[in-house]
Amino acid sequence: MFMDGVHKVAKELVEDIDDANFSTTFKVIEGNLLKEYKEFKIVVKATPKSENTSLIHWTMEYEKLNEDIPEPFSLLKFVVHLSKDIDDHHTKK
Repeated sequence: MFMDGVHKVAKELVEDIDDANFSTTFKVIEGNLLKEYKEFKIVVKATPKSENTSLIHWTMEYEKLNEDIPEPFSLLKFVVHLSKDIDDHHTKK
């Protein structure tokens, strides 16, 4: 994927699957993000709203290597776009 005009790669490991809370935690173990962040995790949690719909929460947990590193707004923008694409796919008739 490209973020801010730079090709970004991240190798992730599924760190935890919590079936009771409908959540999955991914930990970045290799890639460009670790050049800026000491640790980076993404938690995806589904909250059922009805029989056929759920609300999805994305949480990014990270520690910057130093204060000059920017917040990961480009990744947040990517996740929003990805979520919209998934929603569009599932709501097509």
